[in-house]
Amino acid sequence: MEQGLPNATDAPVAHDNNTTTTRQIWQVITASSVGTVIEWYDFYIFGSLAAIIGPVLFGSKGKPEETLLGALAVFGVGFVVRPFGAVVFGRIGDMIGRKYTFLVTLLMMGGATVATGLVPSYDKIGWVAPAIVLVLRLFQGLALGGEYGGAATYVAEYAPDNRRGYFTSYIQITATAGLILSILVIVLTKKAMPDADFKTWGWRIPFLLSGVLIIASYYIRKQLHESPLFAKAKAEGKTSTSPLRDSFLNPVNRRLVLIALFGATMGQGVVFYTSQFYAYSFMQNALKLDLIDASIVLVVSMVLATPLFIYFGALSDRIGRKRIIMAGMLCAALFTVPLFYGLKAFAGPITDVTPATVDAAGQAVATVQKALAPNLPMMTLLTFFLVLFVTMVYGPIAAYLVELFPTKVRYTSLSVPYHIGNGIFGGFVPLVATWIAVWAQAQPAGSFAQEHAALTGLVYPVIIAAVCWVIGSALMKDTRNVRIMD
Repeated sequence: MEQGLPNATDAPVAHDNNTTTTRQIWQVITASSVGTVIEWYDFYIFGSLAAIIGPVLFGSKGKPEETLLGALAVFGVGFVVRPFGAVVFGRIGDMIGRKYTFLVTLLMMGGATVATGLVPSYDKIGWVAPAIVLVLRLFQGLALGGEYGGAATYVAEYAPDNRRGYFTSYIQITATAGLILSILVIVLTKKAMPDADFKTWGWRIPFLLSGVLIIASYYIRKQLHESPLFAKAKAEGKTSTSPLRDSFLNPVNRRLVLIALFGATMGQGVVFYTSQFYAYSFMQNALKLDLIDASIVLVVSMVLATPLFIYFGALSDRIGRKRIIMAGMLCAALFTVPLFYGLKAFAGPITDVTPATVDAAGQAVATVQKALAPNLPMMTLLTFFLVLFVTMVYGPIAAYLVELFPTKVRYTSLSVPYHIGNGIFGGFVPLVATWIAVWAQAQPAGSFAQEHAALTGLVYPVIIAAVCWVIGSALMKDTRNVRIMD
C-alpha cells in the first residue's frame, strides 16, 4: 500500500464529495511548499550570482557588462523552456497524477543545480563551459515548468472551496521564499571567506548545497497521497486521454487559456521579476551597491511583505480574485518608475558639500566634499512598496487559475499560461531591461536616453503591466467560492 498522510483526528473541513481534515491540508501545504521553495532556490541562485558567474562562463578578461549580459542570457534560457516543461509535465500530471509528476521535477531540478556547481570555468575548458551550463539551465526550466502547476493544483484540490485563495496563497510565498533563501545562502557563504576565494570557487557552494535540500524535500513529498479530486476523476474514468488537445483545441478552454495569459499572468510575471529580481540586479549593477547592502534591502523588504501574500489570498476569498490582481497591476504600471527613481536618489553616492569660507588672513578655504553612505532604510521602504505590488497580483492568482479550468486538464491548462507569462514575459525582464539600459548609456551625451540610462529599461515591464491591466479588466471573469469538482 502506498505510504501517505497519517490519519488525522481533528474536525473535517467540508469539501466536494470528500472529507479532508485541517491537519491533512497543512501537511499537504507543508510538503508541497518545502519542495517548491527548494526548486525556486535552485532556479534563482544562478541569477543572484549573475555578475560573478559571468566571468566564470565567458572568461575573466571579458568586459563586465558583456559577461553580465551573457550570464543573464543563459539565465533567461531557463525561462524560455518553462512553457515546454508545463506542456510535458502538465500532460503527465493530468494523465498519471499530480504527486509523481512533481517528484520527478524535484529530482530533475536538483540534479541540474548540483551539476552547475561542478562545471569548470571558461578559462579552463573554453566555450564548453557556457554550453554545459546552457543545457543544465534547459533542464531546470523544464523542471520548473512542471513544478508550480503541480504544487498549486495539488493544494487547491485539497482545499475547501470557500478558502481556496487563503490556502493556495502559501504556495505563492514559495517563489519569494526561494529567492530569500538563495540570497541568504550566498551572503553567508560570501561572509565566510575572502572575496577573492568567493569569486574563484566559493560561489559553487550554494549550488552544491542544493543536493542535501533536494534529498530532504523528496523524502517529505514521498509521504503524500494523490490529490483527492484527481484520484476520484481517475477512478471514475474522467481523466483526459489527451490533455493537450482538450486544453488548446477545445475553443472554450483555449479562450480561457488566452485570457489567463494576456489578462493575468503576463502582467503578473513582469511585476514579479521587476519588483524583486530586477530590483536586486539594478541595485548592484546600476547603482553600484555592495552585494551585502543590496541583499539587506531586498531581503528585509521581502520578509516584511511576505505576510501580505496570505492577506490578499484570503481577501480574494471574500471580495474576488480579479479586483485585487488588477489593482496590483495598475499600481505597478503607475508607480514602478517613480519608485526606482527613488532608489537611485537614495543610493548615492550623495555628496555633502561644505561651502567655501575665508580665513582670518583673507584666504579662501577649499570646499570640502564627503561621500555619504546609501540611505538603506529609505531604499528598503521603497522596495517594500515594489514587493507589495507583487503580493497583490501573485497572492490570489493560483486560486484564480485553478478555478478557471476543469480537473481533467487543470494541470496543463493553468501551467502553460502561467509559465509563458512568467517565463517569457517576466523572466526576460532582467535581460531586456539591462540591454535597454546599456543601449541608452551608449547614446550621445546629453540625450534624454543617456541621461536616464539606468531607468530606461523599465519601459518594458511598465508597458506589459499596463497592457495586461487593460485586457484583464475587460475580459477576466471573477472567480471565488466555485466548485472545482467536475
